[in-house]
Amino acid sequence: MRRLFTLRRGRRLPTYQREEEVAGLRAAGRFNAQVLDFVRPYVREGAATGRLDRLAQEYIRDHGHVPACLGYNGYPCTLCTSVNDVVCHGIPGNQRLRSGDIVNIDCSTYVNGWYGDSSETFLIGDVSPEARRITQAAFDAMWIGIRSLTPYCSVIDIGRAIHRLGLQRGFGIVENFQGHGIGRMFHQDPGIPHVPLRKSKRDVLYPGVCFTIEPMLNAGGAETAPVDDDGWTVRTADGSLSAQFEHQILMTEAGPEVLTLTKSGPREGHVF
Repeated sequence: MRRLFTLRRGRRLPTYQREEEVAGLRAAGRFNAQVLDFVRPYVREGAATGRLDRLAQEYIRDHGHVPACLGYNGYPCTLCTSVNDVVCHGIPGNQRLRSGDIVNIDCSTYVNGWYGDSSETFLIGDVSPEARRITQAAFDAMWIGIRSLTPYCSVIDIGRAIHRLGLQRGFGIVENFQGHGIGRMFHQDPGIPHVPLRKSKRDVLYPGVCFTIEPMLNAGGAETAPVDDDGWTVRTADGSLSAQFEHQILMTEAGPEVLTLTKSGPREGHVF
């Protein structure tokens, strides 16, 4: 992997600035969003999460690309499907979606040497006001994090903006899972905490740094329970609902470029 490192203030981070690198990142993000749009009509009451996973895997492979999560550190599926109190890494299977559920679908793909990564939370049927509020808050938190970005800002600015929103709305922000750098590697520097951590001041978002913003908000406390026996599924400690949205961002001289915008999904300002 070719990495360009900045020599200015802040910690050295991988950057992608050559024309072919930026084109590769854009193509990966665009295709990842395309997968979510393909799956979208099937995310409805009665759908088995395992069927959604099979549909996504077939679509990715039919287009000549690779499901990035499948086999990653032993993960058994293409998608993560996190329902209700599952914060992240829910494994698709026989569970059928019911009216009133919320489900986060997290998709990651490997496209001609580049990684794409994004997720959405879907409302199934007639959901409670609380489910709608937590989903709205997670969506708004992602976008407020994106809009906090300027070239050469610090990663801590993201955490400050999202933390402020969480406090205002009374929801817990998960601290032990975060966003990450992405590009030629699935996970790389910088880590992107969704709360303001002092160590994040050292990570300067120079043009060419690519990363995800993916806040997980809980309707109750921010704490998570020990990982389930399957080794992956993470739930809220208090059994409350959890929602998440994720976009992949490339910092440019002109500001943040969102690489994973879908054609059919919610855009900035959407009201659930």
